[in-house]
Amino acid sequence: QVQLVESGGDAVQPGGSLRLSCAASGTIFSINAMGWYRQAPGKQRELVAAITSGGSTNYADSVKGRFTISRDNAKNTMYLQMNSLKPEDTAVYYCLNVVKDGNSWVGIGSWGQGTQVTVSS
Repeated sequence: QVQLVESGGDAVQPGGSLRLSCAASGTIFSINAMGWYRQAPGKQRELVAAITSGGSTNYADSVKGRFTISRDNAKNTMYLQMNSLKPEDTAVYYCLNVVKDGNSWVGIGSWGQGTQVTVSS
C-alpha cells in the first residue's frame, strides 16, 4: 500500500521561504513521476509542480521562478522549495504520484492529509 506523508508547512510572512517534504513508502519511489498539488479555500486543487523519475521538472506559471521541486530517491522523499511566498500561495499542499497524459499530468492514487501553508502579514 502506497503511503505519502507531507510535512513542512507553516505560517510565514510574504517574501518568506518554506521547504515541504513528501515521504513515500510502499512503492518503488524511484520509478514514479511525482507532483505537488495545492488547494486553497474555495478553489479547486491544482498541480503546481511535477518531477519525472529522471529529474525533469514542470511548473505552473504561477510558481515558476519561485518554487523548485526536487527528489532524493535514496531517501524516498520529494521536496518543494518555496521562495518569495505570496498570500495567494496560501493553501493545503499535497503530493501524489502522477502520470503523463498527452501534455498534462494526471494524479493517481490516494491523497494524504496534506500540509498547511499560510502566507500572511
